[in-house]
Amino acid sequence: MANTYLLEVGVEEMPAHVVTPSIKQLHQRVANYLKEQRITFDDIQEFATPRRMALLIHGLSDKQPDVDESVKGPAKKIAQDADGNWTKAAIGFTRGQGATVEDIEFKNVKGVEYVFVEKHIAGKNVAEVLQGLPTVITSMTFPTLMKWGYNNLQFIRPIRWLVSLLNQEVVPFKILDVEAGRETQGHRFLGHPVEIAKADDYEELLNNDFVIADQAKRKKLIKNQIEKIVNENDWQVDWDEDLLEEVNNLVEWPTAFAGSFDKKYLALPDAVLITSMKDNQRFFCVRDHDGKLLSHFISVRNGNTDYLDNVIKGNERVLVPRLEDAQFFYQEDQKLTIDEYVERLKKVSFHDKISSMYDKMQRVAVIANVLGKQLNLTDTELADLNRAAHIYKFDLTTQMVGEFAELQGIMGEIYAKLFGEKDDVATAIREHYMPISAEGELPQTKIGAILAIADKLDSIMSFFAVDMIPSGSNDPYALRRQAFGIVRIIADRGWHLPLLNIQTEIIPAFEAANIETNFDLNRNSAEVRTFFLDRIKQLFHGRKIRHDVIDAATDTRQDDVANILDAVQTIDEHKDDESFKEDIEALTRVLRIAKKDKRPVSELSVNPDLFENPSEAKMYTAVSELPEEGQQTVSEAFAALRTLAPVISEYFDENMIMDKNEDIRNNRLAQLSILANQTALIGNLDNLIVK
Repeated sequence: MANTYLLEVGVEEMPAHVVTPSIKQLHQRVANYLKEQRITFDDIQEFATPRRMALLIHGLSDKQPDVDESVKGPAKKIAQDADGNWTKAAIGFTRGQGATVEDIEFKNVKGVEYVFVEKHIAGKNVAEVLQGLPTVITSMTFPTLMKWGYNNLQFIRPIRWLVSLLNQEVVPFKILDVEAGRETQGHRFLGHPVEIAKADDYEELLNNDFVIADQAKRKKLIKNQIEKIVNENDWQVDWDEDLLEEVNNLVEWPTAFAGSFDKKYLALPDAVLITSMKDNQRFFCVRDHDGKLLSHFISVRNGNTDYLDNVIKGNERVLVPRLEDAQFFYQEDQKLTIDEYVERLKKVSFHDKISSMYDKMQRVAVIANVLGKQLNLTDTELADLNRAAHIYKFDLTTQMVGEFAELQGIMGEIYAKLFGEKDDVATAIREHYMPISAEGELPQTKIGAILAIADKLDSIMSFFAVDMIPSGSNDPYALRRQAFGIVRIIADRGWHLPLLNIQTEIIPAFEAANIETNFDLNRNSAEVRTFFLDRIKQLFHGRKIRHDVIDAATDTRQDDVANILDAVQTIDEHKDDESFKEDIEALTRVLRIAKKDKRPVSELSVNPDLFENPSEAKMYTAVSELPEEGQQTVSEAFAALRTLAPVISEYFDENMIMDKNEDIRNNRLAQLSILANQTALIGNLDNLIVK
C-alpha cells in the first residue's frame, strides 16, 4: 500500500532569509533518513511559511524490506581453543548478533576459516521508522539559534506545535514538551487551530484558514496582485527577485496594496529612495513608462483586505521619517567638500592591526598606478585613476552612508558628480566594490576595474601580512570573495598582469612613494600566491573542466593569471585530440628525467660539440626555434610544444641520457631541463591523466 505522510514543524516567526533554506534542509535530511532506513517513497512536497516547515511525503512503503545477511566474526583459531571449546571472543560475537554459538557456521575466506552467523532481520513498519524523526529535526543547523524555557535544545525559533500524520493516523513522537498530533495552526490573526483528518487534506485546510502554505503558489499570487495594481495605474514595477522572495517569506496570506508619498522627495537620488523603501520597508518601487520613479509604492500585508485603508495610511506614515532623514542627510552632506571627507578618513580604522582607511587609500593609489602602467593606460586615464584612488572611500564619512551603509560607493558616485568630479572618476568610486558576491556584476569601466583590483589586492596582502589568513570556513573579511573577484575581473577583460608575484613590484613602488607600513608585505607571499591559485581553480571547477586539467595548468611558474586561465582552456580544448595522448606522454617523459638535473635552469647551456647522434641536433634545433616567452599566446606555445613529440621519441630511442661520460650526461640533461622549463609555462603536464 502507498502511504502519505505529513510532517509539520510549527515555530515562532522565522527571519525571512531563513525560511527557504530551512525547508530545503528539512527535505534533504528527511529524504536521507528514509533512504538510510530503507523506506521508499515517490516524492516529497514542500510547504513553508514564516511559522511552519512542512513536508508531504507521497508513496511511502508500508515497511522496511526484510534483510538476510551473513555476519562475519573472528577467525576460527580465535573463536575456538585447542580443545574445540568456544572462546569468549566467539560467545561475545554471537551475543552481539542476538544469536548463540549453536548458530555459528564456518566459511573459508581467502584460505582462512572464519565464524559466521546468518541473520534474518525483519523490516520495521513505516510508522515505527517515522518515530525516529525527532532526531532528524533537532539535528538541523541554522545561521542563528535560540533556546527557550529551561531546555538545552537550540533551534531557529521555539517549536510550538508538531503534526505527524500517516494517512489518517497520528505517528506519535515528542520534542521537548511538544507532542506530535493532528492539530496545526492557521493564520496568527485571522485563523484558529485546525484539526487535520488525513494527511492529504493539509494544504486545503490551511488555505481555508488564511494560510497559503505552498511557497510557489504564494509567490505567484503576490506577483499577480502587484501586476493588477500596476496595470490599473499604468505603472511599471521594479521587479526585484530578492525582495519578492523576502516578502513571500514574511507572509502567509498576502494582500498587495499601493501607497504614496510627497512628490518633494523625488528630488532625492533614485538609489536613496529605493533603499529607503526596499531595504527598510520592503516596498516595491514603481516608475512611469519613461523609467522615472513615481511617488508611489506597492507593499504586501500579511492578512486580508479588512481595514486596508488603515494599513495603507500606516505604511505611508512610517515611510515619511525615513525620507525626511534621507533628505536632511543629502542636503547636509553637500555642505562639505570631498577633501574634507577624505581628511576625516584618517580617523576611520580599516583594521587596528593594519591602518586607517586614509592610509589604505594611499597604498591603493600606488598599487593602482603600478597596475595602470602595466596595462598601458594613457596619461589621462592614469590621472583619472590616481584621482579616484585618492578619494574613493570618502563617502564612508558622509551622514547618508552612516545611516544607509548599503549605499556606500553609490553615494560616492552621486556626490562625486555633484562636486564636479569626472564621470570616469565617479563611476570608479561605485565600481570598486564590484563584484559584491561570487557571481555578482563586474565593473564596466577600465578605471573602475583597476581600482577594484587594487583595493581588493591591498586588503588581501595586508591581512596576510599580519597573519590574518582565512582558514576552514573562517573568513571574516571575505578575502576569498575578494580574491575570486580579482580573478573574475582579469578573466573577463583578458588582462595580462603578473598578479601572483605582484608584491615584488608593489614594494619598490611603496618605497618610491614614501609609503610606510607597520607590516612586511613579503610575509606570507607564498601563501598569497597559493590563495589566488585556489581561486583560479574555483573559477574552473564550476565549468565542468576535469580536475587534472585544472591542476596541471595551475601548477605553474607563471605569474600572469590570464596566461594560467588560457592554459586551462587550451588544454581542455585539446584533451580529446587524436594525438593528445602521445604528445603529452612524450613531454612528460622529458619532465620526469629532467628532474634528475638539480642545476638551476639559468645556469644551463647545451654544447653541440658533445652531440653523438643526429637526434640530439634535431632536438637542439627544435627547442632553439621555439618562440621566446611572451612572443606567443599560450595556445600557440602549447601547439609548438606538441609538435616536438616525434623529435622527443627519436631522441630517447637513440640516446642513453644517463651516459657514463659525465659531460655527455650533463649535456643531455641540460637539453631536457631547458625543454622542461619551456613546458612549465603551460603548467605541470605531469599532472595530466592520459589513457
